[in-house]
Amino acid sequence: MSALNRQRRLRGGRWPARIAWLSVLLLLLAALLLAGAGPAYRLDLLPLGSAFGMLRRGIQITAGAAAVGLLALLVSTFCRRLQPALLGGLVVAAAAIMLAMPWLHWQRAQTAPPIHDITTDTENPPAFEALAAAREAAPNAVEYPGEAFARQQHEAYPDIEPLVLELPLGLARDVAEAAVLDLGWEIADNSLTRLEATDTTTWFGFKDDVSIRLTETGEGVRIDVRSASRLGRGDMGANAARIRDYFEAIERRLD
Repeated sequence: MSALNRQRRLRGGRWPARIAWLSVLLLLLAALLLAGAGPAYRLDLLPLGSAFGMLRRGIQITAGAAAVGLLALLVSTFCRRLQPALLGGLVVAAAAIMLAMPWLHWQRAQTAPPIHDITTDTENPPAFEALAAAREAAPNAVEYPGEAFARQQHEAYPDIEPLVLELPLGLARDVAEAAVLDLGWEIADNSLTRLEATDTTTWFGFKDDVSIRLTETGEGVRIDVRSASRLGRGDMGANAARIRDYFEAIERRLD
């Protein structure tokens, strides 16, 4: 083999590695954008719209990294270069995992109704009193939105109903408070028959408020819960899930 042919082959052999490493760099950039969007908003470094823009760009670059990784895999296979092929395959797999979470969120957004205020009592929802000022400063209303929300809730979440505990009021209230603390919510108001608390999401730091009302009945103590987001027209089912989680925490306490 002549020196010229060897040089050409060497140059041609570099391309698979270059393409593979380009896919790695794109994937790292995408990961930084996706991971940094929430903290950037939570630390007041970016407004919400810009943080969501970071998410969109991160998703787009992740898809681009997957495409370049697939190209690296194909070129490396054709050139019989094992290491770039493995690197490209790993990038494709990692990009698929990174895209899975936004896809699942999108799927949830398509199936959940566009409401952000969920309660076990749509006719007489627990009110926000201690948290009223915080909610007045936020886009979403303090008062329950009314019949339109109630109808959509009943259709989407028929399982969201009050919980009745066959306990004295004082003991039921202790269990209700313990469950709030188990979930890590910040208590704003605490009395014998009501609790108000705030749940802060981990990634973006969104604040969702919870009002809990305890009522003595002939069957025991009825616990009604209202969970409402401060931001957003829809919640992708988060508030209904929060009420379920709270009742499950109570059941664990009782067990």
